[in-house]
Amino acid sequence: MKRRTFITASGASLGTLALGPSTTAADSTRRFLVDRSSLRNEDEVEVVHELSPVDLLAVRATESTLEDAGAAYAPDIRVDPTGYRPARQSRVEYPGEGEELFQYQWDKRDQGIPEAHEITRGEDARVAIIDTGIATGHPDLRDQVNLELSKSFADDEYGVGEPYGGTHGTHVAGIVGASDGTDAGVVGSAPGAELVDLRVFGPSLESTDRGEVPPAYWGDTYMGTVLAALVYAAEIGCDVANLSLGWTWTMRTEGWGKFWGKAHQRVGRYASRQGTLHTHASGNWGESLQFNQDETDSSQTAGGITTSATGPIGFDPETGEYDEPPHAPSTYTTHGVGAIDLAAPGGSAGDSTYDDVVNAIAIPAFDDDGEYQGAEYGYGWLAGTSMAAPQVAGAAALVKGTNRRYNANQVKNTLHRVASRPDEYERKYYGRGGYLDTLAAVED
Repeated sequence: MKRRTFITASGASLGTLALGPSTTAADSTRRFLVDRSSLRNEDEVEVVHELSPVDLLAVRATESTLEDAGAAYAPDIRVDPTGYRPARQSRVEYPGEGEELFQYQWDKRDQGIPEAHEITRGEDARVAIIDTGIATGHPDLRDQVNLELSKSFADDEYGVGEPYGGTHGTHVAGIVGASDGTDAGVVGSAPGAELVDLRVFGPSLESTDRGEVPPAYWGDTYMGTVLAALVYAAEIGCDVANLSLGWTWTMRTEGWGKFWGKAHQRVGRYASRQGTLHTHASGNWGESLQFNQDETDSSQTAGGITTSATGPIGFDPETGEYDEPPHAPSTYTTHGVGAIDLAAPGGSAGDSTYDDVVNAIAIPAFDDDGEYQGAEYGYGWLAGTSMAAPQVAGAAALVKGTNRRYNANQVKNTLHRVASRPDEYERKYYGRGGYLDTLAAVED
C-alpha cells in the first residue's frame, strides 16, 4: 500500500486563497469595512457594498476621513489568488454522446450519490456559488442556474452567467449541481437544486502566459465583497452558500483582529437566522488551524461548516478500487480538532490524476481590449479544500430537499450526526464532526 507523506507550510496552496492586508499608505484612498452605525456622514465616503441587514459598509475612503467621522472600521482584506495553484490541472475534452465520466467520480461513488438520488435530487433547494462565475452554457450546467437571482459583486462590468473570473467557479458549481439529465459528462451531488451565480472575482487580463490549462483563479477580490455576497445569498433565501475561498489564511499570517472577527460573526449569524448554511474551505498549507477568542471564524459561532479535504491513493476507475480510501486525509489539508467541522472528498494530489476530483471546467478568453470572447468547455481534475467544501454544500442541499422545514443549524447537525470517524487516521483531520456521509444524511 502506498502511504502519503504529509506536507508542512512550505507546500503550495491547493484550493483556497492566500489573504493579505492592504499595504497602501494611510492617507490615500483605500478599501475599508465600516460599522455603518458609527459613521456620521456617508456622503464623505464612496460606498462599494451595502450590507444593510448587518449594518456594515464596504467603502473607499481615506483613513483620516474615517477617523474624523469617528467611525469603527478596519482595512478591507484583499483576496489575492496569485499563489493559488491546484496540484494538477489535468484536462479532458468534452466526451462524445454516451460517454460518461461517472466512473472517474470516486467522490460521488464514495458518497452514495446514485442511491441518494433515489430519495432526493435536492429539488427546491437553492445554493449560492460565491466564486469566479459559473459557465451556464456548459452542457452539464445548462438550466441549473437562476440568472435572475444571480448577481456580480466583482469590480467590473462583465455580469454573471459566464466564467469571467476563471474556471474555478464552474468546477465548484458542477460538484454541487451538475445535471444528471445529460448523456455524457459528470453529475453533481444535488442536480435538482437551483444554483445562483454570485461572482466576486474578476479576470486578470495582464497575464497571457497561462499554459495549457490556465490558473483556476485569474483576478482578485476583497473580503468585504465576499461578505456582501454572503449577505445577499441569505437575503434571497439560499439554503446553502458555498465559499471555496479561504478567509483563514490571514488569521494564520497576520491576524484580522477584533473588528474583522466580529464582522464575520455578525454576517454568519445573520445568514444562519435567514436559514442559509455557509460552507467554506479551510485552507491548504498542511498545518493546524486554531482560532482565538477575538478572531473566531464565523462557522464556529454562526452555524457554518469549515471543511478539510480527503482523497484516495491509487484509485482505479475501472475496478473502483484504491490503495488508500477516499476518506484518507489529503497531504495538503489544513486541520485542527477545534477548527474543522467536517472532512469531505477534495482529492489527494498524489501520484495519479484520477485521485483528484473531476468535474466541469470552462476556460474564458478575452481579446487585447478586455472584450470577453467566450469560453472553452470541458472537464478537469482539481484538488483542494475548494473541492471539498461543495461536496458538503451538495449534501446540505439534499438534506434540505427531504426536510424543507429544517433551518441551517438542523441541516448542519444532521451532517454532523451521521458523519463517520475513521479510526485509522488522526482525529485532527476530521474535526468536531467527522467524514461526510451524504447517503446517511439523506436517509436520516
